[in-house]
Amino acid sequence: MKKPILVIMAAGMGSRYGGLKQIDSIDEEGNAIMDYSIYDAKEAGFEDIVIIIKEENLEEFKHVIGSRLEDKIRIHYAFQDINDLPEGYEKPEERVKPWGTAHAIYSAKDYIDGPFVVINADDYYGREAFKLMYNFLSQTADDDLYRYAMVGYQLKNTVSETGYVSRGVCQLDQDDYLADIVERTQIKVDGAAIVYYDEAKDEWIELDQDQLVSMNMWGFSKSFIHEVGNGFAAFLDKSLLEDPLKGEYFLPFVVSALLKENKATVKVLRTREKWYGITYKEDKQGVVDALDRMKNEGKYPRQLWEA
Repeated sequence: MKKPILVIMAAGMGSRYGGLKQIDSIDEEGNAIMDYSIYDAKEAGFEDIVIIIKEENLEEFKHVIGSRLEDKIRIHYAFQDINDLPEGYEKPEERVKPWGTAHAIYSAKDYIDGPFVVINADDYYGREAFKLMYNFLSQTADDDLYRYAMVGYQLKNTVSETGYVSRGVCQLDQDDYLADIVERTQIKVDGAAIVYYDEAKDEWIELDQDQLVSMNMWGFSKSFIHEVGNGFAAFLDKSLLEDPLKGEYFLPFVVSALLKENKATVKVLRTREKWYGITYKEDKQGVVDALDRMKNEGKYPRQLWEA
């Protein structure tokens, strides 16, 4: 069985942040959040990573990330190209927005030949999450069903004090397998509560703070690449008619479809790790302070890549 690899999605536009936040420095040593994820993944056993980027950012990623890590872990770069579509399809002339997270995985198909874990470049997931996922992918294989996994975070450990966030709220069966994901696009902290806006009811509804949510840390067998490719044309048929400039092919859409077709299971790996991310510029200082605190506690060396 092939060793799992780490796939990092880093081709997003960062419109709310106002820059290339995937490689923005987050500590005094110049490390990005991605450095911490790679460090934790390496500690968990990962030896190869694929970073999905825009081709025009290659030299910048090589300078900021590759120069520090190329002698410590094997790095491959895949390019998410807005023109990379199935035969017979063309990008709308005015479209500039990437096609979404499932398309990012589609872009990396030539580099994935075994089980893999997918993460966002600008999210901090915590070391336990990588250990849970590495162990699952190393010990689990497809049988009559695809056997996938997702790390589930407690909602209270994922919210931002700055503004609204979107979260995939998970519904689990009694054995901790994913039954469904309900996307909540307007979640905020409201005093001691966490609430979301229900458009149909035109009201704010309180959420259980221990509710498990998806932070886009998924584990798949190679089979997922095939399924993403199969579903892309169907997505385009609909999206090019309904929302040609902004429609996105999201990774959870593919997962949900496979669950409904009874082709896959998704084991939810529970963690109490606190997630950190930068949705807005105002979020950055909280992440900086958290990582500095972890260094002071000895979780990370002061010079992350010193050894």
